[in-house]
Amino acid sequence: MTDTTITPTLDEGRLEQFLGQVVADFSATEATAAAYVGDRLGLYRHLATSGPVTAEELARATGTNERLVLEWVQGQVAGGYLDHDPETRTFTLPPEHAAVLADESSTAYMAGLLDIIASLWADTEAVQAAFHGDGGLDWGAHDHRLYDGVARLFGPVYEGNLVSEWLPSLKGVVDKLTTGARVADLGCGWGKSTAILAAAFPSSTFVGFDIHEPSIEAATREADARGVATNTEFHVLDAAEEIPGKGYDLVCFFDALHDMGDPLAAAKRALRALRDDGTLLLVEPAAGDTLADNVNPVSRLFYAGSVLLCTPSALAQHGPVALGAQAGPKVLIDLLTEAGFDTARVTWSSPFNTVIEARR
Repeated sequence: MTDTTITPTLDEGRLEQFLGQVVADFSATEATAAAYVGDRLGLYRHLATSGPVTAEELARATGTNERLVLEWVQGQVAGGYLDHDPETRTFTLPPEHAAVLADESSTAYMAGLLDIIASLWADTEAVQAAFHGDGGLDWGAHDHRLYDGVARLFGPVYEGNLVSEWLPSLKGVVDKLTTGARVADLGCGWGKSTAILAAAFPSSTFVGFDIHEPSIEAATREADARGVATNTEFHVLDAAEEIPGKGYDLVCFFDALHDMGDPLAAAKRALRALRDDGTLLLVEPAAGDTLADNVNPVSRLFYAGSVLLCTPSALAQHGPVALGAQAGPKVLIDLLTEAGFDTARVTWSSPFNTVIEARR
């Protein structure tokens, strides 16, 4: 019998280019584990305030093993995270890098993502099982580091943008919150967004809802720690349930709608809970409307999170559609229009977030 198998001719230039990309990706992936260790040990935090230090000084200050610290800082130099002075044998974390790796008050802070990545690696077998099954993996079934990582990653973004940028982009909402409004935060997680709002607008009342009971417990602690327990409350609520109470002036979804099994039904429930002149605030991961628009490093990050976390969470709720983390503005606005909102528009955007306002 004649062998008709066709062996493709390889473009050596393209092969080498892609091999280089994979080596860079895999080295960054392995280096992320080292960054996670450095974050947990407080190495970045010490470097952020110490100025130039030797490996010996860094190890002594953090109570860690000098030989391992030396290998760690050298790897950080190789990756471009630290600067190195060979004459003094010192290592420095530039302030711009510290804003990303060590300063939890910075809107550029990304170290919380290390906890998320660690949790997702720990859950890869569960995700593989989801691929062979119905695709579902419940939000509450993940490694415990996920929830702290989400709070650490999104908290600084909300701190830096929610009150100063996102709310002013909505028509008349700041005035209502200042004089006294009723607000629902759906999918509130650890309550960072709820507590930020409550602290900024003490005349208003805020109710946070989430499907994950441990997150609601953490949200209650967050409100206590921020001194806003008097104008906040938190409740466990399945995304498929009706929102308790009516007459909300503002209903918010912060990076949560795409995680829900039936986002259209969730939007309809939000509409029913709003006053006639109320506003829906939807914050979602930034995305374009087509796959071609999403060929970039940020979308690649969000697609990976969508495969490992967001889409399985939605599918675990057995709803009719899983939006995924890269739905794009058109899909979101069409969904809100189908839910019954008369107007829906993008009011603010960045490389990481899209903010949409919807009203009757």
